[in-house]
Amino acid sequence: MRAMLLDAPGRKLREAEIRRPELRRGEVRIRVAACGVCRTDLHLRDGELTGAKLPLVLGHQIVGTVLEGDDLPEGARVGVPWLGWTCGECRYCRSGRENLCDRARFTGYTLDGGYAEEVVTDARYCLPLPGGASDEQLAPLLCAGLIGYRALRAAGDAERLGLYGFGAAAHIVAQLAIHEGRRVFAFTRPGDDAAQSLARELGAVWAGAVGERPDELDAAIIFAPAGELVPEALATVAKGGTVVCAGIHMSAVPSFPYELLWGERVLRSVAHLTRNDGHELFRAVADHPVTTTVEVFPLSEADLALDRLRSGAVRGAAVLAVAGQPPATT
Repeated sequence: MRAMLLDAPGRKLREAEIRRPELRRGEVRIRVAACGVCRTDLHLRDGELTGAKLPLVLGHQIVGTVLEGDDLPEGARVGVPWLGWTCGECRYCRSGRENLCDRARFTGYTLDGGYAEEVVTDARYCLPLPGGASDEQLAPLLCAGLIGYRALRAAGDAERLGLYGFGAAAHIVAQLAIHEGRRVFAFTRPGDDAAQSLARELGAVWAGAVGERPDELDAAIIFAPAGELVPEALATVAKGGTVVCAGIHMSAVPSFPYELLWGERVLRSVAHLTRNDGHELFRAVADHPVTTTVEVFPLSEADLALDRLRSGAVRGAAVLAVAGQPPATT
């Protein structure tokens, strides 16, 4: 099958014909239709996340159809997220916190992912997908949507919500938050008119550059992998407010005075996702459909998609169209 391989950190992906993966008990083989391009993929290619399986097929926002396997019906449309396997035995798994399992395996990191024509994965970690939306529009929900959803729940019932970095995750979370009656404030790089414009189109009450403070916030979610945003966000939230760090990787957080944390402010992270997060998100999306803004690339242009993501040139989310020809950008 055709795949894009990461041979070593720092190298460009290599297009190759590789052997179809073997199917083991409890697994299903999936024909990949589309796969979202995530900043975590970029961290892996750049070597900022270590411990990856090499050579590696990146990609953990997979939409496809089941080709074979005993546990899911052939032809079923499913999504494959970042969390690909857990032990089911540790104290985290037994307490509903499988996302913290020390033995967990991750799609597109320690397991081969969706930058390929097929993927083999544990059937238990496949999520049923709703009808209506295209494969390319659903793909970003499998990570950007899921992590954003978990971060939104971690932010509590904040009425004034700040989103730092307005890309794939934030443009989904903003829609969910606005549907819940929250006021969304979008913070971007200075001069990022495209992201600010998208935020306003989706209903944000304000969109501007990091460093501006249009109103005191009740909570903030940081999607950008920049540690210097932590003290900035803490300085913007009101007493009793929460700052959620939603990325799997972030640059070093600089020292900051205790006064920024004082006043019962909360600083916390979000680690991965659970299958229950997936079921809850897709129920929420069924009740209130979200519009994903996507820029679509063919599989062979995965490196171009990653480079555009790095530069901040992607409006919304980047997605690889694996099966057939890519549709027009939507």
